[in-house]
Amino acid sequence: MAPPPPPLAASTPLLHGEFGSYPARGPRFALTLTSQALHIQRLRPKPEARPRGGLVPLAEVSGCCTLRSRSPSDSAAYFCIYTYPRSRRGSRRRTTRTFRTDGATTYEENRAEAQRWATALTCLLRGLPLPGDGEITPDLLPRPPRLLLLVNPFGGRGLAWQWCKNYVLPMISEAGLSFNLIQTERQNHARELVQGLSLSEWDGIVTVSGDGLLHEVLNGLLDRPDWEEAVKMPVGILPCGSGNALAGAVNQHGGFEPALGLDLLLNCSLLLCRGGGHPLDLLSVTLASGSRCFSFLSVAWGFVSDVDIQSERFRALGSARFTLGTVLGLATLHTYRGRLSYLPATVEPTSPTPVHSLPRAKSELTLTPDPAPPMAHSPLHRSVSDLPLPLPQPALASPGSPEPLPILSLNGGGPELAGDWGGAGDAPLSPDPLLSSPPGSPKTALHSPVTEGAPVIPPSSGLPPPTADARVAASTCGLPDHLLPPLGTPLPPDWVTLEGDFVLMLAISPSHLGADLVAAPHARFDDGLVHLCWVRSGISRAALLRLFLAMERGSQFSLGCPQLGYAAARAFRLEPLTPRGVLTVDGEQVEYGPLQAQMHPGLGTLLTGPPGCPGREP
Repeated sequence: MAPPPPPLAASTPLLHGEFGSYPARGPRFALTLTSQALHIQRLRPKPEARPRGGLVPLAEVSGCCTLRSRSPSDSAAYFCIYTYPRSRRGSRRRTTRTFRTDGATTYEENRAEAQRWATALTCLLRGLPLPGDGEITPDLLPRPPRLLLLVNPFGGRGLAWQWCKNYVLPMISEAGLSFNLIQTERQNHARELVQGLSLSEWDGIVTVSGDGLLHEVLNGLLDRPDWEEAVKMPVGILPCGSGNALAGAVNQHGGFEPALGLDLLLNCSLLLCRGGGHPLDLLSVTLASGSRCFSFLSVAWGFVSDVDIQSERFRALGSARFTLGTVLGLATLHTYRGRLSYLPATVEPTSPTPVHSLPRAKSELTLTPDPAPPMAHSPLHRSVSDLPLPLPQPALASPGSPEPLPILSLNGGGPELAGDWGGAGDAPLSPDPLLSSPPGSPKTALHSPVTEGAPVIPPSSGLPPPTADARVAASTCGLPDHLLPPLGTPLPPDWVTLEGDFVLMLAISPSHLGADLVAAPHARFDDGLVHLCWVRSGISRAALLRLFLAMERGSQFSLGCPQLGYAAARAFRLEPLTPRGVLTVDGEQVEYGPLQAQMHPGLGTLLTGPPGCPGREP
């Protein structure tokens, strides 16, 4: 077996060629594809000295396809890319670029050239190696990844389902991903689904909601008898909730500027389309009753958990609920007596302050892109069968399922019917199925039929029937916590103990506490550490407010606040000595009392985008 080709420099041309435009009376272009961008230069009627829109970074591309004219006399093939560039206001807006491949006399030769470009671009987007001999054919592409999308239709301000239909489904269809969508109906519904899921049918599980739904999915995977294999299932998150902390960390990991609301969703959707997973640390949390759950985000006590739970009544405000909750919390600031013990990390970071502070996220209002054109929607259903758009094939759905989403347009700003393609006087184009369905790839299978009533569970999936009285269950995972003695017993001598009055205590795994709150700037998904942050009593309300404002840039540790403390640990124990209070795990309230936790490095896998994404947006 030949060794893989060496990595190419970002500026090394991979493909170069001349293309026409669609409609055919438009200008002609020279295209150059590198590992980081598609360069577009107009050749005729007049070359551009300073091309506008001539550089398309691959980080802004969701996918591509090849097409053909519906006119029998047109021997050209067409190459279309879907991009989401930033507008001058900073928000993303969907655009398409369609190029006419007409350098040969026959359609078959032009189609082969269009497919060569589309295959090369798809390989770059998905992090697949390109052959060094220049032979680029659709055979290089594996079958489309199969994703199970779990949507909480009430996420955030109740916009999750609308955003999913208008933005998420079109984008992942442009990327050529195969998917099945199920709407959750109650608390712990997602946990029940994944406990009995036939995992071999899927390449990833993606939640379209806030952080709470992913908490259910991970704990459901770890509740399975085959948890050791199940927890390896890649999971992803598309933010449609209030806090969206993990999505904020994924957004930063992907090299994007801080974002909120719809712009954060589009950023994370672009990263999902690129594919690629990253090890994810999981924290095993043992509660006072002896029950256990797993956390991917945080354990909070004091001010943070108070704001999280007390702001639930303002959920209709979306992320603004936390701002209002913080103001109310500052007005009634409490202190809590407790004892925090932790096992220090072997190599503890000397300072949690980043080398460069993160830029502050723009207002959610300024990040909202122009509304997408209306889409032909079906009534609200609990699940949507696999719709591998944009291929014009019969819908893979049982009777009673929603009608297929329409084929994505070539030159419009949003999904349109195939009959609307093209300009006046030009024959419309239709997708070329040869690229999107590589030779030898299995046809997409139906995973979950749909009915108007309760979800119908096919026997092959092994899903348990929904229960009418779901309870939050403790994890039955057999993973041992070898660093933790039983609760209530003395700790080993190498542990550090702090006792006193605290305003808050936060144990966090990733960098972000919210989409725009960087609690642990240097944290990574797989650093094997739980980052402990605490604020002792004696801090003024103004100083506490300054800490949270600085957290938007991740610069709170540079303020020199004497009440702020930090430690990197492998395990910790928290013993509240105040009789009343609130404890949360991943934003969900748990029983109040002593708890302890241990970090399990790289136990899960998070869909974050492929390695090699730019470290910062241009």
